[in-house]
Amino acid sequence: MYYPSLFESFFSPTRIVVVSEERLKAAELKVKQDELTAVEARIVELDKYKDELVKQVAALQPSKEPQSLEEALTGECDV
Repeated sequence: MYYPSLFESFFSPTRIVVVSEERLKAAELKVKQDELTAVEARIVELDKYKDELVKQVAALQPSKEPQSLEEALTGECDV
């Protein structure tokens, strides 16, 4: 088995890859589409979490007690 020396690993020629403009644009487009998909999935996740928090906050807030018999009977209160 051949193990390159330390000298060879630092001074080996650089590898150059030539890519057509169309392939480069296609790769950039795919990356951006993947990013967009990930962001949209995260937005859906956050919306669900927000709805859950809104329900929890509403459940924890004290309900307003009616001040008079009329408010208790009609269900209307002056806020």
